[in-house]
Amino acid sequence: MATDEEKKDARALDTAYELEDGSKASYARRLLRWGVEERGIQPVPLELRTDTEFNKIFFILLSANTNILSLSTGLLGPLAFGLGLRDSCLVIFFFNALFACGPAYFATWGPKLGMRQMCASRYTFGYWGTAVPSVLSLMNGFGFSILNCVLGGQALSSVSGGSLSWTVGIVIIAIISLIISFSGMTFLTWYERLSWLPMLVVLCVATGVSRHEFVNPPSEPATSTGVLGFIATAAGFTLTYSPFAADYTAYMNPRVQSWRIFIYAWAGLTLPIVLVQCLGAAVAVAAPGIPSWNAAYEDDDVGGLVAAMLEPVGGFGKFLLVLLSLGVTANLAPTLYSICFAMQTFIPPLIRVPRYLFSIFAIAIVIPLAIVGQHRFYATLSNFLGVIGYWVGGYVPVLLIEHLYFRRNDFSTYDVTAWDQPSRLPLGYAALASCALSFALVIPSMSQAWYIGPIGEKAGDLGFEFALAISAILYVPLRHIERRYTHGR
Repeated sequence: MATDEEKKDARALDTAYELEDGSKASYARRLLRWGVEERGIQPVPLELRTDTEFNKIFFILLSANTNILSLSTGLLGPLAFGLGLRDSCLVIFFFNALFACGPAYFATWGPKLGMRQMCASRYTFGYWGTAVPSVLSLMNGFGFSILNCVLGGQALSSVSGGSLSWTVGIVIIAIISLIISFSGMTFLTWYERLSWLPMLVVLCVATGVSRHEFVNPPSEPATSTGVLGFIATAAGFTLTYSPFAADYTAYMNPRVQSWRIFIYAWAGLTLPIVLVQCLGAAVAVAAPGIPSWNAAYEDDDVGGLVAAMLEPVGGFGKFLLVLLSLGVTANLAPTLYSICFAMQTFIPPLIRVPRYLFSIFAIAIVIPLAIVGQHRFYATLSNFLGVIGYWVGGYVPVLLIEHLYFRRNDFSTYDVTAWDQPSRLPLGYAALASCALSFALVIPSMSQAWYIGPIGEKAGDLGFEFALAISAILYVPLRHIERRYTHGR
């Protein structure tokens, strides 16, 4: 049961923790009064799960994906994988709609359990075993944060005509995102409700003023290598929301029908990703035939390309480009928010550290890495999205099988009080072994710029598909064995 003090702090969606040092306690109380969220991975008590604005998850995901990062990922279809516009759009539509089902389903766990996604993963991977997906989740978070900072910095630099360096732009984007994520869910959800709208205006104007430039020249037939590579990229972009999904719904009322959360989350992912990535594919197909676009892309990457698209509207175009550059903060801020929970799950003693301090720590890592990697954006984006899809391909089916098959889709089988007690949680050996053993086929099936396995060389990148299938096949018998020798744990 929550204390009276917890109920009081619930108005700010947070819980105060006791601090020994008086000055620290005073500082923490001041932040709580200002609405800053402090709670980490501790499960949210039932008394504090009172939020009934269930469409928040829709707006969080809508804003997070209505931005230049989604546009850039759509460019990869023609530029990195040699696909035509039709084939790129078919992959974008069908596979992103499919992959969005994973995080949309996990988002329904938040209201029922009151747990963040990595904390809930302990009921499959075990207390100590969850350190592995937590580390990989951190790689997701830091990777996407770096990409967002680089894109935002490029776009800001393009507005200034180069007088503002990419480095300064990166720092500006990072600091704005830090402020948003530092505050926690209250301010984050308010910001995400609004930030998608100016991004939509920018993209509509850019499309409208450039509509006569869009062409669809004849393209080479799609290859299996290109299609499979772009599918792996879609998995790396969309399915990788799964390790964060429940983070944004843990305060919601558990009486909500799960299908409502699922629909809100699925639509929040699918609508912007499909529309904006298809626009990106169209831009990529048209750009080689437009000298100004091609030159801008070669000089200033994606930010320069969008600036060239908006050039017909003059000074107003620069204003729109500023809005577009700031739009990446809607993706970066929730990612920084979730990094805290992955870090606390990876290193349990860090639970004593207030959540908001992790945002500062994360941005201190992101800024220098973004500055170092700013001139290798597309190689980084393509390789990163392809690789991170592999581990999520193992993570998702294992969690689904544990919940739907072994726990019979019954949330009452999760003893929420055991979240920090290793002896009352599964050992996690079955989950870890299933994912690890799947890489016996994943590695030879990879097809990346830096490594091509023997299967990948002949058939294309099948690493994600093998991770998904093999981990699912292995988990059922291995989990039965684990439960047999641990008395059902």
